Amino acid sequence: MSLNESPIRIKSFQFACEIVIYCDKLKENKDFELASQLLKSGTSIGANTREAQREVSKKDFKNKFGIALKEADETIYWLEILEATGRVVPKDMKNKCEELIRILVAIIKNS
Repeated sequence: MSLNESPIRIKSFQFACEIVIYCDKLKENKDFELASQLLKSGTSIGANTREAQREVSKKDFKNKFGIALKEADETIYWLEILEATGRVVPKDMKNKCEELIRILVAIIKNS
């Protein structure tokens, strides 16, 4: 399997695209600050997994996936804030992020 076909790379990229689209809708509703925070954390998951796959050492590999895991956890936090304050969060967005967390934990444990 090539790097471009790895499940974490595909899923984190697809999730980032969904985050971008959702944040555009948040901005339309003047939720600029929340959109900014969510956009940063939600797209950083994929960026860090991509960087990890070009690692220079095992330590660097685990570190980048660890950062991606932290960003995924932060993304869940922002989604929970949005839900708790009455914003409509797209169906399954939180579940998709939790799936990314499970994959990232498995990668870190097995590396």
